[in-house]
Amino acid sequence: MTPRTQAQARQNRINVANRTVLHGDNLTFLRGINSGTVNLIATDPPFKKGRDFHATPDSLASGAKFEDRWKWDTDVHPDWVDAIQDDWPAVWQVIQTAKVASGDDTAAYLCWLGVRLLEMRRVLTVDGSIYLHCDSTANSYIRVLMDAIFGKRNFRNEIVWSYGGRGAKAVANQFGNNHDTIFAYAKSPIQRTVKYNRVYYDAKYPIDNLPSHVRLGDDGIPFKTAPRGDYTDQSIDRLRREGRVYETRNGKIRIKYFLERRGGFAVEKKLVGDVWDSIPDMMHAPRPERLGYPTQKPLALYERIIEASSDRGDIVLDPFAGCATTPVAAERLGRQWIGMDVWDGAYQMVLDRLQAEGLAVDGDSGGKLLTFGEVHYSTAPPIRSDDNDVAAPAFKLKSRRFEEPPGPRMTRAEMKQTLIEDHGMVCNGCDREFDDPLYLELDHNTPRSDGGINHISNRVLLCGPCNRIKSNTRTLTGLRRENARLGRMRG
Repeated sequence: MTPRTQAQARQNRINVANRTVLHGDNLTFLRGINSGTVNLIATDPPFKKGRDFHATPDSLASGAKFEDRWKWDTDVHPDWVDAIQDDWPAVWQVIQTAKVASGDDTAAYLCWLGVRLLEMRRVLTVDGSIYLHCDSTANSYIRVLMDAIFGKRNFRNEIVWSYGGRGAKAVANQFGNNHDTIFAYAKSPIQRTVKYNRVYYDAKYPIDNLPSHVRLGDDGIPFKTAPRGDYTDQSIDRLRREGRVYETRNGKIRIKYFLERRGGFAVEKKLVGDVWDSIPDMMHAPRPERLGYPTQKPLALYERIIEASSDRGDIVLDPFAGCATTPVAAERLGRQWIGMDVWDGAYQMVLDRLQAEGLAVDGDSGGKLLTFGEVHYSTAPPIRSDDNDVAAPAFKLKSRRFEEPPGPRMTRAEMKQTLIEDHGMVCNGCDREFDDPLYLELDHNTPRSDGGINHISNRVLLCGPCNRIKSNTRTLTGLRRENARLGRMRG
C-alpha cells in the first residue's frame, strides 16, 4: 500500500463509535471527525426565527429550550470571519449580501451556520449527501450559502414538506404557511456515484370514494390502468388470460395493474417526488411519538430521508440531534448513527426513545436488544486519525505550493495593522494613499487558488476597486500590470 493509499484508508475510517451522543458545541465535534467518513447528514438546525423555544411543561422533553436569535457582535467568532474571508470568498460574499439585504442578524446566522456546513461537507464520503431542514425564514439565503459551499452542480433537490393542517389566522392577511423546505446536496457532482434509493409511500383511497384513475373490479379488487404501449398481440393474449386487460368503451386496450386492498381502502404504492404531502406534522403524529420538544419532527420524515440516501450499515450524522428523531430513525433502519446537541437532556432522550420503540433496554437483554451501555456519551471532541485537513473546498485550491511558517497565526486585523505600520496607508495595487484604513482591504499577493498562504508574508493592502479587479485569479504583479494598461496607476 502506497503512503497515499494508506492515508486515504485512514481518512475513510470513522473515529467515533456507532450510537454516540456528543454533548456540547457541534462545531468542536465536527472538527474532530475524520474526513470522508459519514455517508449521510440529516439535520434540522435552528431556523432563525428570532424567538426562544421551550418544551411543553410536564412533557418528556420538559426543560428543553434554546434561543433562535442571532447577533453579529455576540454570536460570530472573529476566527470564523478571518477563515471565511481567507479561504471561502464565495461564502463571505453570501454573508455580506445577506447583511445588506436582510440585516446583521441574518448575516450572523449564516456565518454561524456556514462554518458548520463547511465541516459537514468535509466529513461526508465521496458518495455522501446532506439534507438540511429549514423554513421560509431564511431558506433563500441558506440555498445560496449551500451553493457556495457544496457547489451549485451538487444541488439535488428542494424538497417541500407540505404538512398541512395549520391554516393562517384571518388577521394574518396572507396564505397559510403549511410547508417547510429540505435542501438536499451531494458531496460530489451528480454525474458521479451518489447514493440514491427510490422511495415509495402508500396512498390510501376509500373504496366508496375512489379517485378517477382507480377502478374497482367485479371481484372487489381495485386496479389502475396504463396504455397498451409496445405489447404485442401475443402478449395481450397472455395478459387477457391473466385478467389484466381492460377494454374501454371505444374498444381501446389498456393494461391493468392491481392495487392492494386493506379493509375499506385501496392502497397504491407511489414513487416519492420532491413534494412530500403524505407525512403530517407533529400535531397529527401518533400520540406516543409526541414528546413536547419545541421543534420536534416526525420519525416518518427522517426515515424517508435515510432510506433514500443511505444503505444498511451506513453512518448517519445529525449535528442538531435535539430530541433524537434522526438517531431513532437510523436505528430502526439498521444504520449506524452519531448525534450532537447542546441540550443537557439529549442523551437521556435517546435512551428513552430507543426504549419506547422497543429497540433498547436498561440492563442485560440477552443479545436481543440494545443495552443502554451500547449507546455512548461524550463531552470531549473526537481525536482525528486522518491527515487533519481543514474544511477548505479542495476544488477551489489548484495546489498548495507553500507551507505557512510555524508559530501563532496573526488575525486579519493584526496583519492589516502591521502592514499599515510598515508601509503606510497605501494601496499596493495602484499606489494611491488614503487617510483612513477603512478604504484598504487585506488580500493575498499570490491568490489562494494558486497555492498562496495566509501568512503576512503573502499579504498586501488594496483599495476596494483594486481588490475587485485582482479578484482571486491575479497576482499583485498582474494587478499592477492591468492597472497600468487601464491608466489607473497613481501618476
